[in-house]
Amino acid sequence: MTTPPSMAREIWLIRHGESTANVGAASKDAASAPLTETGWRQARETAAKFTQAPDLIVVSPYLRARQTAAPTAERFAAVPVETWPVQEFTYLSPVRCANTTTEQRRPLVDAYWRLADPAKVDGPGAESFTQMLERVRAMARRIEASPCARIAIFTHGHIMQAWRLLAENPEASDRADMKRYFSAFLHRPIENCEWLSGAAFAAVARS
Repeated sequence: MTTPPSMAREIWLIRHGESTANVGAASKDAASAPLTETGWRQARETAAKFTQAPDLIVVSPYLRARQTAAPTAERFAAVPVETWPVQEFTYLSPVRCANTTTEQRRPLVDAYWRLADPAKVDGPGAESFTQMLERVRAMARRIEASPCARIAIFTHGHIMQAWRLLAENPEASDRADMKRYFSAFLHRPIENCEWLSGAAFAAVARS
């Protein structure tokens, strides 16, 4: 399983399946929305897509990602599972957003992205865009330090969009980068249980 530095790795970033929040239900907090029945079906289909076992399964601490990973972990029971801080980007303070729906949060979401301030922290429990990018870079550095050749990472849409941004522009950090990121989020959305290759992890890790 040990991977020499020169050997290519296979890294798969996988967005969680459909959650109750995705279909408009209120969420107590950012972490606890479970999968819907459709989400569970997507999770089982994801497990079936693997043509070979990963060497490591990584999961976000958020429930919907852990549930999505569960069928894959069951299929490959001998593969270790680790929880990494690859949870969703929480840019709105959970204190303000508890027990709200996506539609109820819409004015706050629009105001945040219209401001496009990479350093803004909305309040307790929130993080800035800059801090989220650094979490993604830290994930890439952890991948680089791992001896595993094949890693499946069950994560979230914003994290995967950030990976795309950093793969294309490793130095991304300013207001223009944030606007470019959000444009991609709107126009190149990552669907539930979509896979994204992590082939550019070395560039992201060294950014």
